[in-house]
Amino acid sequence: MPAAAQPRLTRLNDFIERWVRRLQPYAWLWPPMAFVIGALSFFLVDRQQALGVMLALGLLLAWLLLLSESMIGRILARRGYPTLPSGVTTFIAQMIHQETLFFTLPFLLATTVWASGQVFFTLAMIGCALLSILDPLYFKLAERHRWLYFAFHAQCVFLVVLVTLPLMLQLTTGESLLLAVLAIMIFGLPSLIHLLQPKGLLRWLAMIGLALLLGATAWAGRAWVPPATLWLTGTALSPSFDASRRQPSGRLTLTNSALRNQGLYAYTAIRAPRGLREKIYHEWRYEGQLIDRIPLIIEGGRDQGYRAWTHKQQFPLDSVGRWRIDVVTATGQLIGVMRFTVTESAARADTADGLIRSPVGIPGLDVRQLLPGGEKTQP
Repeated sequence: MPAAAQPRLTRLNDFIERWVRRLQPYAWLWPPMAFVIGALSFFLVDRQQALGVMLALGLLLAWLLLLSESMIGRILARRGYPTLPSGVTTFIAQMIHQETLFFTLPFLLATTVWASGQVFFTLAMIGCALLSILDPLYFKLAERHRWLYFAFHAQCVFLVVLVTLPLMLQLTTGESLLLAVLAIMIFGLPSLIHLLQPKGLLRWLAMIGLALLLGATAWAGRAWVPPATLWLTGTALSPSFDASRRQPSGRLTLTNSALRNQGLYAYTAIRAPRGLREKIYHEWRYEGQLIDRIPLIIEGGRDQGYRAWTHKQQFPLDSVGRWRIDVVTATGQLIGVMRFTVTESAARADTADGLIRSPVGIPGLDVRQLLPGGEKTQP
């Protein structure tokens, strides 16, 4: 080891330790700050892309720090290089985990369709965020259950890729999801190494197989992952449509005969990051069965959402029952849902009135799906 290098590394380690000790009393401020920054980034049209770059770099730093606690740290120690105490690197990694989880939480809360399986993913991420601020549990996980700790970090990497790439690089939701799945496979390898302790060929092959299984499982469960940068700002059902103004119009009582004679327009306004161009689908379902899947192209950047519509003209002879229009990405992630019921009697039928209704509450949490009333009409 060069004689000049050790004093420099020692001074650097001492400097980092001093600053960590100074920051520790104020660590409680970091999660709410990250949440507020994430919320501002979510609602601003320009989306503060620099924040996404900083977050991605922060996760990369956390990855290097976690490696330094194990493999890199042991290599440096054997060669006589000074290393940071594990408590210091764990504290820094905790701060970056908190930044990731609380920054991305507003995106998940607002884009989750709460009447779907996405609720389980979002609740799990809320649980991870709470774990990151409970020091006794977090440090116990870091010290005693290393494979779970690295799995926790891999999940944070999955989140940051999922949220930041559409903002930074204008990648589609599907492209970002695919890269997030690849990231969790790669960043999950340290977890599998600590779990399996591979020494022979069979254990190494088993570890690679588990990594591939992890990626396949994550991809298979993509419908339960919210489209973190897409959400509905308005929906409407109408019998006619003014294409020049992109405005639904007219009024129709949704009886079996009326639908067969006139058809129905489904209008959606979808908010997306500026510069993003993505294909989405309106999936028309009757009693849960897929009847039509109609593609649409949306473009991001409009504050009120990109206005798009589909027109269904061919309805079954017997359309009486419950209908649902799922608004989904090309990879099957649910953006929102519209529901209506068709009856034979006009007195009991729903009405397609052409009024554009926006979600009540935060964008993804439409209270009308959970409680009666509370509708709001857009001008």
